[in-house]
Amino acid sequence: MAMNVGNSSGGSDPDVMVDINTTPLIDVMLVLLIMLIITIPVQTHAVKLNMPTNQTAPPPTPPVVVSVDVDFDGTILWDGQVVPDRSTLESKFQEIAKMDDQPEVHLRPNKLVTYKYVAMVMATAQRLGVTKIGLVGNEQFVQ
Repeated sequence: MAMNVGNSSGGSDPDVMVDINTTPLIDVMLVLLIMLIITIPVQTHAVKLNMPTNQTAPPPTPPVVVSVDVDFDGTILWDGQVVPDRSTLESKFQEIAKMDDQPEVHLRPNKLVTYKYVAMVMATAQRLGVTKIGLVGNEQFVQ
């Protein structure tokens, strides 16, 4: 390799340098490489999870369900059997309230029944200590 030390023509004007200055490009590439090296461990950071083990627990027993229907004229049906009077209804609710694991009471009012019959059944259940009571069949009331 040869090195150009001076002007061969003997003049005092120096030659124009046409080579590209690569020092800034190398500096930028080094900075980008360092930033890439710093950010890669952050992206591969693992999150430790406590996953459940293969302990097979027996499936929970389905709850006992008591169906209470209130017909359009106020007739109360307990699991399909007509309840003749309010005292019989109260005695049935008392039996449920005394149980340790109370069954679910599904109250299904007819669309045409007046609210006082439904409210009487719910108030009686609450007064006697029945805690698992719910209204079912509400989709019939959607207009």
